[in-house]
Amino acid sequence: MSVSYIMGYLKGKSSLMIFERHANLKYKFGNRKFWATGYYVSTVGLNAQTIQKYIREQDKMDQMEDSLFSKEYEDPFKGSK
Repeated sequence: MSVSYIMGYLKGKSSLMIFERHANLKYKFGNRKFWATGYYVSTVGLNAQTIQKYIREQDKMDQMEDSLFSKEYEDPFKGSK
């Protein structure tokens, strides 16, 4: 079993579970992408600085995507008069 298979499975199943338990998030994440694209896996030998850099860059990408694709939550049961 490959690392990419395990990560895909974990991210896929966990996002389904989160959307199931918190239905309002379906409206915020209209494209149903809960997790960021990709993942970080490493063996021994990396220092904390390298990992922190990856996290900072991932956070920047997430913020850019959020600004493009996020929607304000609208209650579907409240109509206009």
